[in-house]
Amino acid sequence: MAAARQFHVHVGHLHVPCQHREEADGEQLGLGSFVANARRRAAKLSPERRAALDALDMP
Repeated sequence: MAAARQFHVHVGHLHVPCQHREEADGEQLGLGSFVANARRRAAKLSPERRAALDALDMP
């Protein structure tokens, strides 16, 4: 989530390319994969996780 928040702050949206990697906390994280998986599994996410992603305007 830290990488998603960081991307959203810098770019203003969460339309992340599938292969995009974002550096957060000193690590390269597969943000594109994370977002794609979250979209695919949206119905199974906890209400807290969904609320966090909704706050970032995830489509």
